[in-house]
Amino acid sequence: MSSFDEALQRAGEFGRFQRRVFLLLCLTGVTFAFLFVGVVFLGSRPERYWCRGPSAAALAERCGWSPEEEWNRTAPPERGGDAGCRRYLLEAANGSAAAAGALSCADPLAAFPNRSAPLVPCRGGWRYVQAHSTIVSELSVHHGTSSGQRCPRSCLPAGIGDSTAEGQRQFDLVCVNAWMLDLTQAVLNLGFLAGAFTLGYAADRYGRIVIYLISCFGVGVTGVVVAFAPNFPVFVTFRFLQGVFGKGTWMTCYVIVTEIVGSKQRRIVGIVVQMFFTLGIIILPGIAYFIPSWQGIQLAITLPSFLFLLYYWVVPESPRWLITRKKGDKALKILRNIAKCNGKYLSPNYSEITVTDEEVSNPSFLDLVRTPQMRKCTLILMFAWFTSAVVYQGLVMRLGIIGGNLYIDFFISGVVELPAALLILLTIERFGRRLPFAGSNMVAGVACLVTAFLPEGIPWLRTTVATLGRLGITMAFEIVYLVNSELYPTTLRNFGVSLCSGLCDFGGIIAPFLLFRLAAIWLELPLIIFGILASVCGGLVMLLPETKGIALPETVDDVEKLGSPYSYKCGRKKKTQVCSSHL
Repeated sequence: MSSFDEALQRAGEFGRFQRRVFLLLCLTGVTFAFLFVGVVFLGSRPERYWCRGPSAAALAERCGWSPEEEWNRTAPPERGGDAGCRRYLLEAANGSAAAAGALSCADPLAAFPNRSAPLVPCRGGWRYVQAHSTIVSELSVHHGTSSGQRCPRSCLPAGIGDSTAEGQRQFDLVCVNAWMLDLTQAVLNLGFLAGAFTLGYAADRYGRIVIYLISCFGVGVTGVVVAFAPNFPVFVTFRFLQGVFGKGTWMTCYVIVTEIVGSKQRRIVGIVVQMFFTLGIIILPGIAYFIPSWQGIQLAITLPSFLFLLYYWVVPESPRWLITRKKGDKALKILRNIAKCNGKYLSPNYSEITVTDEEVSNPSFLDLVRTPQMRKCTLILMFAWFTSAVVYQGLVMRLGIIGGNLYIDFFISGVVELPAALLILLTIERFGRRLPFAGSNMVAGVACLVTAFLPEGIPWLRTTVATLGRLGITMAFEIVYLVNSELYPTTLRNFGVSLCSGLCDFGGIIAPFLLFRLAAIWLELPLIIFGILASVCGGLVMLLPETKGIALPETVDDVEKLGSPYSYKCGRKKKTQVCSSHL
């Protein structure tokens, strides 16, 4: 009885068929990147915002002020801290709001002793100045007009939003509601976590391509609902669901790609798939720049998911999965089509095929921590996944709060990620896995710490050092995929990788709160936390055993022997076994 890998070798391990399917599925990485980091543009902070009371609104209309004049004359002078969350109580002039008409257009504060009007917390009536609308200040205006018709956005001055408009849909995610912006990204990552377990299990049970297509449809539908959500609870609910389905598309496309190619190509295709994720990051600022509203951006990054439904006719089910589900006839039919497309011939002798890699029926967390080496690997890898997610997402989202040109900065940060894959390919076979893994984390950690204390007067140096940090954490994020699959035995590999990578999604839930809440205290404080996490991670991964040149472990005993000279020698002599799934 022939093995699947032998049959695939005869049919072609990376022929025309695999290259076509590989390219098509790689496009999923682009749209997943849009979803993963889109909050930077969907929720970017307005250039300027202030609180507008009823007297200020009446005064602005009477005096015909421009937004700049209204800002200068009615907003508290302190632009930092919580001054933007308070407003002058102009209604206190002469003890009556009706006295607002007596306030001077030239200097409304002159009506108060020493020009000191009382400050009160804002209860609504926000004004925003921005080039693009975002979920922070989004406004669908329904102004009252003589005809009672909906007034288009052009009725408002360019770039101005007013949360006191009638018939509005306004989120106002500033000041006391600022944490709700963090929540929008946290629930997305919570959706990723839920999708990893629910759709990951479904893909193992019902098939890769079926779950992939369902997930693509789900991303499209939920993304459209997010764009037109009538209120914030609906918005976050469907953003969570979009995260669930988004993780389903990413996981299943990655698994299909790695299951239809030969063992020699599996590592490089896994890395190239992640390069398409970087391509999505590079493309996203261009989309956001040319689309003026967050709803338009949301639709632009969501609707392409419907196009992936066409893959039903061009991407087959994973033949490796079909064999594990005792559907060998269907798998053989697909393998013969692969051979035909690749210009090969699959002999009729291949009438039965098997997959040698089988998971234990009921793996548990205890299997991952029962023995010393397994316990050490599991705990370190969980921390590495968590750190990679927190630092990577934190650095990406930080671009939205540090000022500067967001679009150019984001584009450059995406371009910086491209060399990461090349550096990984050049280093992991020459120096092994452990040194590049530790080194990339240390580079990221040191860069974050140095950037935090560099003076503002030398922006080029800050940008250069921060760029090195982004490159380092990108490498670490991509290497952890590889190292995780190589350190678990065949019987626990799929379960172990799924469990450890779940800490990645947990890190994504923590990241927005960590970034935005600490940045409100001191802008550079998150960088110090990121630097400490990455540096500690760099030290811990040096405790992992080296897996270069060693056969993939088949049992827990094989893992326990990793790191010893004996295991290295034996590993070189063993025939390398290949797992059926890296996710």
